[in-house]
Amino acid sequence: MFSGIIERVGDVQSVSLRDRAMDVRIVTHFTDLTEGESIATNGVCLTVTRFTPEGVTDFHLSGETLARTALGELVEGSRVNLERAVSLTTRLSGHIVQGHVDAVGRLTHVASAGDSHHLRIFMPASLRRYVIEKGSITINGISLTVNEVHDDVQRDGQEGFEISLMIIPHTWTHTDLSTLDIGAKVNLEVDMMAKYVETLLRHTPEDELRYKGGVR
Repeated sequence: MFSGIIERVGDVQSVSLRDRAMDVRIVTHFTDLTEGESIATNGVCLTVTRFTPEGVTDFHLSGETLARTALGELVEGSRVNLERAVSLTTRLSGHIVQGHVDAVGRLTHVASAGDSHHLRIFMPASLRRYVIEKGSITINGISLTVNEVHDDVQRDGQEGFEISLMIIPHTWTHTDLSTLDIGAKVNLEVDMMAKYVETLLRHTPEDELRYKGGVR
């Protein structure tokens, strides 16, 4: 479990494709990791497979991860947002983030707004019901607030919508957002609370009887 508050930005040292999977070596600068630990990497929960005391960390990305996220775009020199899993004593400064990507979006607009930056992200229509103005959204692992929602947008033949985000200077300089070009793919995770509410509202009394006692 994560909070969407980025601890640091890492540098991809190497990328190796094999058997429709990918091994990635990242200079995370974390020097006290343990094998099997989870680290959110651009919002994707990855498992540490190897690490060095100097802060170089290896991850293995399965074909499923490559198919469902934008991590397949990584190359040597890419920068990635990193967050270690929260603990029982961690302040939840963002919102509850699982590191399970719901879809891939695209950056469509960047403009300066005083000291801040205004961004627009295109999202697939399937996620519209989970997104509200002033609600929480995770972009590349960053917990952000949706300023506005723009419906009925089409990009490259895909139906969807766009969200507007205002990025404060600290977030701009301490994440990978300042390195992204227009059209860049980003990992999206909606607020899981919205998905739980949807499931609860969808269930009927008959469903309750069928699932009573935790047995189908």
